[in-house]
Amino acid sequence: MSITSFVNNIAKITLSTPYAVGDVNVYLIKGDVLTLVDAGPLTETAWGQLSAALATLGYSPGDIEQIVLTHHHPDHAGMLERFSESVKIIGHPYNQYWINRDEYFHRVYDDFFYRLGVESGLPEAYLSAVSKFKSPLKYMGNRALDGVVMEGEALPGLPDWKVIETLGHAQSHLSFFRESDGVMIAGDHILAHISPNPIIEPPFEGGIERSKPLLQYNRSLMKLMDIPVSFAYTGHGKEVEDVHGLIPKRMAKQEERAKAVLEMVQGKRQTVFELCRHLFPAVYKKELGLTLSETIGQLDYLESLGSIRKEKGDSAFHYYA
Repeated sequence: MSITSFVNNIAKITLSTPYAVGDVNVYLIKGDVLTLVDAGPLTETAWGQLSAALATLGYSPGDIEQIVLTHHHPDHAGMLERFSESVKIIGHPYNQYWINRDEYFHRVYDDFFYRLGVESGLPEAYLSAVSKFKSPLKYMGNRALDGVVMEGEALPGLPDWKVIETLGHAQSHLSFFRESDGVMIAGDHILAHISPNPIIEPPFEGGIERSKPLLQYNRSLMKLMDIPVSFAYTGHGKEVEDVHGLIPKRMAKQEERAKAVLEMVQGKRQTVFELCRHLFPAVYKKELGLTLSETIGQLDYLESLGSIRKEKGDSAFHYYA
């Protein structure tokens, strides 16, 4: 755990997580309402670190008046249930399905990913692993969403901070922009050293059409080019001082990855699973959900350009150039 003091009413607090991504950053903001942006994973270690950091800043968890979520992933939202019921939980409406999981959530989740596995060409032995996609939720508590914020709105009690919808990494992802100095709290939308994995998630609002998170992510990245961001606090790792310089590098890297996938389907008809094994030979078994999301994202991107097509077989889609 590390902590900085307040800088322009923002204090960065870094918490340990049990995930491969490593530490997560949460932010305390002083305003009309004392606000915590994100809450860390539901572990005793993280709770102890957060409590100690708040004490160093002159506060306790009981002083927090609202928690604003960048997105619902458990390393960012897992610890919500440790706070008193008087603390308001604010975020994108889609958060609700994940932070307060009920029977509907589990039914839709399981049905969606089983169908996605079949359409991706997973062998029967791998379909049984679909149920393990929810294993990261081990460190996610249950807590209701008290209020929602949308694109262009101000955060409650923080009128200088405007909401920017930055979908892609998650279907609930929001970033927060302070117009007075160009500071942004970017969650996992912008990271200094890696490009976030756009993750496929179920359409809980109805219907069976899945999102295309890599296309969303690219649009959300380009949206920032029109916003005068001077400095970005991130969900993991260091801050980004040149957001507008980083975005073209991320887009170029995306083109490079897509080109590699295009070469794999030249002259062949392949399923998502076949491509996934080629792209991630060392980790696809251990991280099947994440690697399938990445593979499907690249195929969605190539399909949007007209570089590849897909056809439905008896059960799975086959992609070809």
